Amino acid sequence: MSPSSPRRIALAGCGLVLVAAVAAVLVVSDPFGGPAKPSGVADNTTPTSLATVTRRSLSSQTQVNATLGYAGGSSIRIPVGTPPSAVQQAQQSVRAGEGMLRTAIASLSADRATLAGVRATLSAAREKESVDCAGDNAAQGAPGASSPSGEAASAGSPSGASSSVCASDVATVASAGQGSSGEAMKVSSDRAAVSSAQAALASAEVAASAARSSAADYGQSSTFTMLPAVGQVIARGHSLFALGGQPTVLLYGSVVPSRAFVAGMSAGGDAAELNVNLEALGYGRGLGGDTFSSATEAAIRAFQSAQGMTATGELPLGSVVFERGPVRVTSVTAEVGASVAPGPVLGITSTVAQVSIALSAAEQSSVKVGDRVSISLPNDQTTPGVVSSVGTVAKSPSNKGGGGGGGGGENGEEGGPTIEVDVTPSDPNATGHLDEAPVTVSITTASVANALVVPIDALLALAGGGYALEVSEGAVHHLEAVTLGLFDDADGLVQVSGQSVSAGQRVVVPAT
Repeated sequence: MSPSSPRRIALAGCGLVLVAAVAAVLVVSDPFGGPAKPSGVADNTTPTSLATVTRRSLSSQTQVNATLGYAGGSSIRIPVGTPPSAVQQAQQSVRAGEGMLRTAIASLSADRATLAGVRATLSAAREKESVDCAGDNAAQGAPGASSPSGEAASAGSPSGASSSVCASDVATVASAGQGSSGEAMKVSSDRAAVSSAQAALASAEVAASAARSSAADYGQSSTFTMLPAVGQVIARGHSLFALGGQPTVLLYGSVVPSRAFVAGMSAGGDAAELNVNLEALGYGRGLGGDTFSSATEAAIRAFQSAQGMTATGELPLGSVVFERGPVRVTSVTAEVGASVAPGPVLGITSTVAQVSIALSAAEQSSVKVGDRVSISLPNDQTTPGVVSSVGTVAKSPSNKGGGGGGGGGENGEEGGPTIEVDVTPSDPNATGHLDEAPVTVSITTASVANALVVPIDALLALAGGGYALEVSEGAVHHLEAVTLGLFDDADGLVQVSGQSVSAGQRVVVPAT
């Protein structure tokens, strides 16, 4: 058979097709059925040439559609918190409770002094009674008492005078005793009032502490007074938006504040990240640690003054937002002048470029984190990248189309489930500032080292099945049966192995 016979095949995707000048596929049944022709000579208008069997590393790649954008999509929200008016009311309740307690304590103190005086009077009256009513005077001092002779003592007699004094002492003691009992009841009532006032104050203080801890930087009448533009990049120490003229400032960190930054707060990671940011922005020194210290309060005052905020030394919820780095605004849901309410305000991403792929779930096992890929950009340039994450949850597409946002929904079978695969470009500058841009990614799904490799179109399909190479040894051509291995569609190469196949052999291929 002539080496120029039209029987070359090529692999495209996962199927073999004949590369020939004619449309029909000719299967080799008698490879030596005609005289050999010199290489490069046309036979039936199909010229051929020679290629060399080489030994090299080979990789198989899959082309998938994807979307170039930015990593870390999320939103910034207005937190739920206690409005300033409620915080003030709670603080007023504490002050009122303190006033009530002071009044109760003053009343108790005054009534205790009165009781002490009444008891002193009672004690003195009892002592006098014990003297004046001693002996015969005791009997005579009793009401209706008479002299031993059976006649009532006259007031003018000595015994009558003594009995009169004794009777007066008895009345004085009785009166003082009643007064002491009354004052003792007042003191008991005062003690109960003090206990009640203490309990009320303690409850008010707990409520005030909770309100202060959850204090928000907006109230019912607050409105948005500044909002960023879509596409704007905001860095640490700069305003994201403003509520009632008070800016909400971006800080770096991973914490999501769930409480206001106030003196007396317990130690925590939120306080630690606040200290790091205040020092990084130059508002304090030695602010390490996870406590809200006096140095932290002083640094907050300096920070607030520089930002045009009211310098209180405290940061209510919503006055600062923590993100891992600079953010890029992708959407704004509020409007300037609109009332402030808890909920999302800004859609954001990081400033790190990322390619998102909706990969067929069936191909999940062929991709892993760390795999190197090639990204074809809209400007026809290519740039390398690395797989940064591979999803584990398959999602069914909501429609049969693809592209946009998720990146290449048509990569799976029609209507089939996909997983999200994220790729980080190795050179961020190469991707520019493109966002939601369609790209193509070449993913290496398999590789082999030190393999015998030939061009795919060197393969011949045999009548009995299988494949062969037409080996050229000078003027003599013969077929060598081969087993196929890995295909590299990008470079048009295939791994082969055979009993008599070796590196350096020359094989027939269609001329280019």
